[in-house]
Amino acid sequence: MMRSGIAELPLHWGSAPRWLFERMKNLSRAMSEIIIGEYGTDEFLQRISDPVWFQSLGCVLGFDWHSSGLTTTLCGALKEGLKDLEQEYGIFVAGGKGRTSRKTPYEITLAAERLSFIPDDMIYASRMSAKVDSCALQDGYQIYHHVLFGTKDEKWAVVQQGMNTDTRWARRYHWLSFDLNDFVNEPHKAIVSNNKGIVLNMVAKESEIARKTTALVAANKPEESLKELERIKKIRLPEHHPVLTSDINPKRLEKTLLKTYENQPSNFESLLEINGVGPKTIRALALISEVVHGAKPSFNDPVSFSFAHGGKDGYPYPINRDHYDQSIAILEKAIRSAKVGQNDKMQVLKRLALIQKKPIIVSVNH
Repeated sequence: MMRSGIAELPLHWGSAPRWLFERMKNLSRAMSEIIIGEYGTDEFLQRISDPVWFQSLGCVLGFDWHSSGLTTTLCGALKEGLKDLEQEYGIFVAGGKGRTSRKTPYEITLAAERLSFIPDDMIYASRMSAKVDSCALQDGYQIYHHVLFGTKDEKWAVVQQGMNTDTRWARRYHWLSFDLNDFVNEPHKAIVSNNKGIVLNMVAKESEIARKTTALVAANKPEESLKELERIKKIRLPEHHPVLTSDINPKRLEKTLLKTYENQPSNFESLLEINGVGPKTIRALALISEVVHGAKPSFNDPVSFSFAHGGKDGYPYPINRDHYDQSIAILEKAIRSAKVGQNDKMQVLKRLALIQKKPIIVSVNH
């Protein structure tokens, strides 16, 4: 069963040691080449979109199972590792952490020129997935990492991560293009997390009426919506209500509402697409929609289960660099042999199976 969704991990600072990152890059390249060569790029994207498989890959490569850095470091290793395979397999990686994440549209455009495909839909997918997880699903995590895995036939997977500096937790979001029919209606197929909370979830199925109503409210004259908001501020909301009026500034909101009025969004997705529409705008519109029009959005945090493995910080065991290098060498040799015709693809998989049966990637130091 194909899964995509959210993973929640402790927020760790710092970066991977250079010696480890180089090995992660080489091993991830070798493993990716086997998967793509045997099963194709579609299978690779499906595995990337599965948060359990993604987490397991990070653990195999030796990173902390319980660290937010697994996401950023693994994506960085895959981006570097797959760089030279772009032409051969028609796959690329764009984006990254912090400022690099904002370069995703540009990097998609460059990849499209090299691989000869039209980048517009993929750029839209990149922007909309980020907008949904930062505005439409308001769970207290600020997106700071965004990576898109794309192919020349315009299929894609997105892995992005948000941070909550107050709780010191990070949350990971997975997207996949294959059967994504709607960016704003249950776009996450499986949600993986440790903690649940009360959030504003405008992409839940239960929020369908709220989505339609917020788009209608956004198309109203700004003064009408602001008048309703002032009235709502005098109403005592239920204690469980996560949409607070205290952090909504009507004067700042007016400029954004003027944009939405001028653009007349036809639905919630087109509302999110408007430049300047952020979390506070969505909160204000959701509040007006619920209190004035009775269109209640979902406040459920869509999570299900969590992970447990080991990694680079010595838990449950430290990394043995020699064994790590041995794993890379075995995989690279298997790939070279298959390419020159000395063995068929099944031999490559058999060698990989031997590695999986024997714990040669990491070992316990007594």
